[in-house]
Amino acid sequence: MILCFDIGGSAIKGAVAHDAETIETLGRRPTPLNSFDAFVAVLKEVRTQAGVTPDCVAISIAGVVDPETQAITCANIPCIHGRILGPDLEEALGLPVLIANDADCFAMAEAGVGAGRGHRIVLGAILGTGVGGGIVVDGRLINAAGGFAGEWGHGPAIASYAGNPPVAIPAYPCACGQKGCVDTVGGARGMERLHRELHGADLSSEAIISALLAGDATATRTIDVYVDLVSSPLALAVNITGATIVPTGGGLSNSAELLALLDETVRTRTLRRFTRPLVVPATCRVEPGLIGAALLGLGMEKQ
Repeated sequence: MILCFDIGGSAIKGAVAHDAETIETLGRRPTPLNSFDAFVAVLKEVRTQAGVTPDCVAISIAGVVDPETQAITCANIPCIHGRILGPDLEEALGLPVLIANDADCFAMAEAGVGAGRGHRIVLGAILGTGVGGGIVVDGRLINAAGGFAGEWGHGPAIASYAGNPPVAIPAYPCACGQKGCVDTVGGARGMERLHRELHGADLSSEAIISALLAGDATATRTIDVYVDLVSSPLALAVNITGATIVPTGGGLSNSAELLALLDETVRTRTLRRFTRPLVVPATCRVEPGLIGAALLGLGMEKQ
């Protein structure tokens, strides 16, 4: 049995997983941001609520563990940022602890019980506020020891010109410290930035997509440029990983029309030509972080 956590900057969600299909949620609690003792106390409280002794603790978290130092980068939870979090939690909880990035856990969930089931190589893509991703191969997370694999949203990858007819695209600065990352144009804030650049108007991503569906010419132009910019890096990620399915989550993935446009364009740019959908909606819409953490822990049990 696995004690699972999905930890973000605002809430800690807990669950007990008996197997991949049986996950009992244990509610959500506010995330302590500035006290590690308070942070640990919340995890212990959930463990007590579970009422059983788990085999291990598996955590999905909005942060990245360095595979060499095991230090976690998690800027939105200051009390754990920079900590060697796994060993610290193992000492505090008296149990083995597994930690994975939330995008990696999303990919695990989709590979195990979602849209990627039955595929050897699954590239999970997040199109939310920003862009993220994770890779699962033969049911195992490629970042099992921590790391940045699957983060196709970062690196100076966006084209200087995009759309039909082509328009110049600035190399926008990214929060990661680089310029021209897919993250600067590929998420919801990036789509809004593109619309402002092209038309001098501020619209939310939801409004842009609604206008697209209504046939608005300015929104159509924005989405044309957006799809052109995002499709090439995503196709390259498919080529490099050999993924045969790209389950997609995040707020922008809720637009079937947008995903269909991305899928159509990505499939014209991959080395392998797919005659079926490749970029598809995620099917684990409820608690993918907990599901992914559960699968991570259950996989350790089998070793």
